Amino acid sequence: MSWWERLSAGLAKTRDAVRGSLDHLIGRGPDPIALEELEVALIAADLGVRAVERLMARLQTQKGRGDPSTTSESQLLRVLKDTILDTLRACEGEPIKRVVDKGPRPFVILAVGVNGVGKTTTVAKLAQRLQQGGKTPLLVAADTFRAAAIEQLGVWADRIGVDLIRHQQGADPSAVVFDGVAAAKARGADVVLIDTAGRLHTKANLMDELRKMKRVLARELPGAPHEVLLVLDASVGQNALSQAKLFNEAVGVTGIALTKLDGTARGGIVVAIADELKIPVRLIGVGEAAEDLQDFHAKEFVDALFGRLA
Repeated sequence: MSWWERLSAGLAKTRDAVRGSLDHLIGRGPDPIALEELEVALIAADLGVRAVERLMARLQTQKGRGDPSTTSESQLLRVLKDTILDTLRACEGEPIKRVVDKGPRPFVILAVGVNGVGKTTTVAKLAQRLQQGGKTPLLVAADTFRAAAIEQLGVWADRIGVDLIRHQQGADPSAVVFDGVAAAKARGADVVLIDTAGRLHTKANLMDELRKMKRVLARELPGAPHEVLLVLDASVGQNALSQAKLFNEAVGVTGIALTKLDGTARGGIVVAIADELKIPVRLIGVGEAAEDLQDFHAKEFVDALFGRLA
């Protein structure tokens, strides 16, 4: 199965709900109930209120009479896809490898996010992708609150054959970061990937720890971190948008990795994030395998979300 097919399968629940409501508009007279059903389906898919409002306005003026029900399915779908694509293209981030290629060496990526979003595996998969692209990555286990996180990153490091900087559980995360930068300089690493503790975005003291790590990085390597990558779980819907807002305010997010798109009915959350925050979406994930983490491409995503036109 190709990457697009896996993505399309992962977004099937979202696509089926929206397309089902869209079908109800076809061949029916002016029907505000059908329009409302479509609007509800789009909001339920977490596309975001502002994006849905723009879309409904376009649909209602499709024929210049406020009656989209007289329009063919392909015309309605085209309006739907073009509206969403306009939003997503504004935040279609450069592929992460290209960002690394253009940046300084070592290039430092600080991965942040709450517990359970797949941050550690995302960091490891990204290290593997960069290694396969000819880079020498260094992993840093700065999630010192959980021994399991350190062990998990260690397993990945052994599996893909990259160096790992780690301390004991309970150590100061900023001390691990300090050692990671020193090791990267000494060993000639191209990119440093730092896994941080899963943080409740509403806990100020935990956000303060992230700020401290940023200060240590900037002191030891001017300009670092070069990428603050926020890992979000697509299945939590609007809560992911809330997380993005607060992490961005606290540490200045420069890129987003959206995980767990497989099987969620809320695949449109990337649209809401793009529309409200304008933060580049770098990566999306649709499974556990390393190849299930891929660069985000707006058109490919919209085709998977709503289906390709014949």
